[in-house]
Amino acid sequence: MERKRGAKALHELHVISDGRLQPEALAEWAVAVHPMVDYIHLREKAMSARELLATAQQMLQAGVPPSKLVINDRIDLALAAGAGGVQLAWHSLPPAAVRGCAPGLRIGRSVHSREEAVEAGRQGADFCLYGHVFPTACKPGQEARGLEQLAEAVRWSRIPLIALGGITPDNAGTVLAQGAAGIAVMSGICGAPDPVAAARAYRAAVQRAAELAETPDMDQAQGTAGGEQTWM
Repeated sequence: MERKRGAKALHELHVISDGRLQPEALAEWAVAVHPMVDYIHLREKAMSARELLATAQQMLQAGVPPSKLVINDRIDLALAAGAGGVQLAWHSLPPAAVRGCAPGLRIGRSVHSREEAVEAGRQGADFCLYGHVFPTACKPGQEARGLEQLAEAVRWSRIPLIALGGITPDNAGTVLAQGAAGIAVMSGICGAPDPVAAARAYRAAVQRAAELAETPDMDQAQGTAGGEQTWM
């Protein structure tokens, strides 16, 4: 069943750590970029549980709001650190199980298809990360989903869908025009020579898309199905 339409779309900016910074530098980076982003995903697969907890605590103590911090995969660490959310991968616990033991966490689910997005909503996730939309060095050799598949997933998802993969400030508006609730960025900010300047550029692109989305088009004025998405 397709999602109902009519309300304003969300326009969020998520940034995902790329595993290249040492814990102290990672905390400094997070403090510097958090004013420009809505969520910071701590995705450090090479760190031990102890290191992840210490890094998350450093971020929070340095001034990153708990509501902005999302821990990748580890529900226990998200709870221990006092983070606001957790991002679940395909191998993680299902959203329904997490909701039962951690009702206060904002739950994200990584998905790669329309069907997975629908299932994430059915399982009780709050949002899903969908990708990768464009070719990206983070997923070498893997075929990108493209804008058409993104738009289809958006139409069918009952929860906000955040697009990621190869998104730049230049193409962010096109991505958001497909109905995505926001974008997620890894190397575009983490790997930038000036992460703060990069975060500002992405924020400006998201803001421009939000302003365009608030401008009624002819279909909306006539009450047709050309409106924005709403999530139930």
